[in-house]
Amino acid sequence: MNGNADRERNQKKLKRIAASFGIGSNFIQNIKSETLRDRLFRFRKSKLSIIGLAMFLFFVVFAILSPFIVPYPKEVGAYVNFSQALRPMSLTHLFGTDEFGRDIFSRAFVGSRITIFVGLIIPIIGAAIGVPLGLVAGYVGGKVEAVIMRVTDVFLSIPPLIIAILVIGAMGHSMTSIIFGLSIDWWSWYVRMVHAETLSVKQQNYIEASRMLGTGRARIIFSHILPNSVFPVIVKITLDMGYAILNVASLGFLGLGIYPPTPELGAMVAEGRLYLPADWGVSFFPALIILLIILSINFIGDGMRDVLDVEVT
Repeated sequence: MNGNADRERNQKKLKRIAASFGIGSNFIQNIKSETLRDRLFRFRKSKLSIIGLAMFLFFVVFAILSPFIVPYPKEVGAYVNFSQALRPMSLTHLFGTDEFGRDIFSRAFVGSRITIFVGLIIPIIGAAIGVPLGLVAGYVGGKVEAVIMRVTDVFLSIPPLIIAILVIGAMGHSMTSIIFGLSIDWWSWYVRMVHAETLSVKQQNYIEASRMLGTGRARIIFSHILPNSVFPVIVKITLDMGYAILNVASLGFLGLGIYPPTPELGAMVAEGRLYLPADWGVSFFPALIILLIILSINFIGDGMRDVLDVEVT
């Protein structure tokens, strides 16, 4: 009987210790919600972040609705009208026309759908693969850590564009092959980052208190370590979107994107360079849209980095 009473007293003592480190504490939850409100307030005070968010939302909404609102939706695909070829900017054609007489404004914004979608999905896929691997490697350690990190080092040594070119060459030109080709290497950066965060967090006292309470390994990883590593992941996903969009546009520029006549911004830039410098608008406007999308994402990412107070390389 006395043994049971002593065990109960020890359990209560451990729970009080754990609560003091933020485990099962409503007070800490209130502090977190207040901190979140403060961070959102700081984000709103950052003018560049708000401008970037407004620009990015504009491009996303316009890209989604573009097939229904662009002035010449029939000219987006296989359309030829040589009598209108290489027309300069005008009220009828805001960005002018290309070598086939197609409206560049309509094709650029419809084509931005592919660039934005692939650019958004690749960092998310990379994080979905890399974050769990980084958590397991950092917390479990030993041979598991060694295997995961050595494989990660191999993928980190290869530029994602090189792997994407090889994959597209083997699988053919399609959105699936572009996503697969870039995602196959993207996860490695998240493994390295989350691995370092996990090694730091697992040394904290509240993790040890949680172990003393008999909390399982999986619960410690996903309930305690992951929430404390999520801010750097969010910032990196945000910044990586611009990098992924640049890679997608680069593949299109090299002729390894979606097959024509489907519009894609990188491919449109490559097609227009044949008519420089006389008809500069054919390349300039698709390139400008790529620049503005990436710039808006970088503004958002810098704002998120300041608000969440993390350093991401």
